[in-house]
Amino acid sequence: MTDVQTAPAPGSAKPKRRINLGFDKYSGLYVWAVLIIIFSLWIPDLFLQVSTLKQVLIFQAIAAIVALGLIIPVAAGAFDLTVAGTLTVSVCFTAWALLNHRGVVFAAGGALLIGIIVGLANAFVVVKLKVDSFIGTLGMSSILIAVAYMITDSSQIVLSTEGYAPFFEFAREEILGLPRSVYYAAAIAALFWWILEYTPGGRYLYAVGGNPVASRLAGVRVGRIITLSFVASAVTSAFAGIVYLSTIGTATPDSGSGYLLPAFSAVFLGATQIRPGRVNVLGTLVAIFLLATGVTGLQLAGAPSYVTELFNGAALIIAVALAARTARRRA
Repeated sequence: MTDVQTAPAPGSAKPKRRINLGFDKYSGLYVWAVLIIIFSLWIPDLFLQVSTLKQVLIFQAIAAIVALGLIIPVAAGAFDLTVAGTLTVSVCFTAWALLNHRGVVFAAGGALLIGIIVGLANAFVVVKLKVDSFIGTLGMSSILIAVAYMITDSSQIVLSTEGYAPFFEFAREEILGLPRSVYYAAAIAALFWWILEYTPGGRYLYAVGGNPVASRLAGVRVGRIITLSFVASAVTSAFAGIVYLSTIGTATPDSGSGYLLPAFSAVFLGATQIRPGRVNVLGTLVAIFLLATGVTGLQLAGAPSYVTELFNGAALIIAVALAARTARRRA
């Protein structure tokens, strides 16, 4: 028996084609574009300046490095609330070491070593002691704040530009009109993107984050993956601390307090972009600059100083809600 194909009856309506503009994957880019247009029309003399773009890139480079490091444990299903505390201790230790003439290598190397120690401590609490990652890293964050106060003796450390010129060049020296800190953030983004998208380690991270029990039964060493994710996050935050000090030149016990909410907001909002349903590097970068554009535009428009915390807090709530909605739709 042969198949018979029937032509549509004359005058019958043709099936409608839906135009897919990619709102499910690229809504952040649309919102970002809308914000740029709004502020360009609202405050063109202030917003449409090369100096404004450069300022956003400089200050968001540090936030981007912290957020990129946070992606790794979140991909493995763990929260790392110590990213801001690790950055703070790194800043304070590096400043203390330089102030006491210990040398740049000792200062930077010691800061990165602190990152490794913090990552291993987080892993011990979460993996060995079986403490929930949110609670465990929250407690560790409080300990790190105390350590920062101990290092600085509850005071501010200011490094002079003249006395530590080589160290300041580490982040401030410009290449093609942009400081090195921007290139560091771009290099880390490229590295983590490659790891997550094209290596077995990235697949293991997502597998553990999706279903740790099934991953363990499949032979994946879940504890080791989570441990490595905490170490990667902490070392990245420690490096961000070095870049912060080289950029700002001042260390205080609360240097990193302003980076926790933006990092989590960017990571969770990024999970709704590009690769909806899972944290990813490109989506996080879109979220970082979307949030930065909103905050910068409002500040230039004369908004009060608390607008940054208000904006980031609201963004975190919206990001988590959108991420949960995306997960339910994909389930």
